[in-house]
Amino acid sequence: MDPSSAAHRYMALTLICLLGFGNYFCYDTPGALEGPIEDAMSIGTGQFTSLYALYSWPNVIMCFFGGLLIDKVLGIRLGAIVFLALLVVGQLLFALGAFIGTFWVMQTGRFIYGLGGESLCVAQNMYVVAWFKGRELNTVFGFQITVSRAGSTLAYNTMHLIFTAMRAKYSPQTALGYTLLIACTTCVLSFLTSIVLAFIDKRAERILDRTIIQSDENIRLKDATNFKSEFWMLTVICVSFYLTIFPFIALAAKFFQTKWGYPPSKADTIDSIIYIISAVTSPFIGLLVDKVGRNLVFLLVASILVMIGHMLMATTFINLWTPMFSLGIGYSIMCSALWPLVALVVPENQLGTAYGVMQAIQNLGLAVAANLTGFLVDWKGYVTVELFFVFWVSIAVIFSMLLMVQDHFKEGLLNKSAAQRNRLESNSE
Repeated sequence: MDPSSAAHRYMALTLICLLGFGNYFCYDTPGALEGPIEDAMSIGTGQFTSLYALYSWPNVIMCFFGGLLIDKVLGIRLGAIVFLALLVVGQLLFALGAFIGTFWVMQTGRFIYGLGGESLCVAQNMYVVAWFKGRELNTVFGFQITVSRAGSTLAYNTMHLIFTAMRAKYSPQTALGYTLLIACTTCVLSFLTSIVLAFIDKRAERILDRTIIQSDENIRLKDATNFKSEFWMLTVICVSFYLTIFPFIALAAKFFQTKWGYPPSKADTIDSIIYIISAVTSPFIGLLVDKVGRNLVFLLVASILVMIGHMLMATTFINLWTPMFSLGIGYSIMCSALWPLVALVVPENQLGTAYGVMQAIQNLGLAVAANLTGFLVDWKGYVTVELFFVFWVSIAVIFSMLLMVQDHFKEGLLNKSAAQRNRLESNSE
């Protein structure tokens, strides 16, 4: 089969998407099993949230070095295989800790899992560019997000059911271990996929005489000292927004059981709404943002939608579909509108550093927030945590407005329409 044909490229795309399926599935298994994990391991919410913090901590560093490892040491193909092997080992240790009733082994597994997770995303993106550069790239990235979020959604809608079936035969710890072991099969599937994809990619490289794709520019931390204030304001928006999404999802199922009285399976289903909406709407919202421009308006709308969702859950007993829909749409908008703005405020030869810095600070914020929200639940309860989320997303609202004002007076590109940007780019050529 001709590697340049559409059929061959979309076969490769299917495999590229499957690389991340197991990653996203297993990343969210703790959130889908919060109650069983806390009960079986006799831990509080503060210890439970460490399972997410320990994923984020290594990525404060790996965001800088994942691309460098692929470029200079491993290459795309071996890099994807190695990072997926780390995921398999990490998830196996996570399951082993449950079997033997030792929580620190579970924590160690999550730390190892974190070493591979974000770096695998870098390898995926490099595969996409290698196969689709110059054609359908935005659509392909949107499809990749959809498949990844499908993994998270499936985890939230199956893990508790599997645990319940296992619990009918085994003790809580053994049932939890088998459930996590079953989840690990998705990472094994992704690992096997990486081997198949490596052979296909090697063949395509030989037949097409394709040049080796390098990741974004080398990261030079000293470049960060020259970044404009707009970049740092975008970073504040990024961190303050995302720490109201992922730490919330990790805790939400038990919150829904406690405040609304939902059974675990229904609570998990509602918790997955954010991912479902993201999977369905991300490609379309991305297209809308591309056509309209006005990215800062979209950032403000996204932050306000998430603020409304958290305020409703903190202060009312409203049907949860309403605030969760608000969070899901807000999250999808932010994903589509935020990240392209970095390229408008940072020189092209410093983009690698800019994205590395922003993702590192984001992971630092997620790690601290995961630990802090767990402590707050144990100390004051879930409503206090919701107010904590309201506070942080209000920071995103404020900085979105401040950035709009600054961009207006400096006649910047961030909030211009797509047509205005195109005219300016044409005039500059």
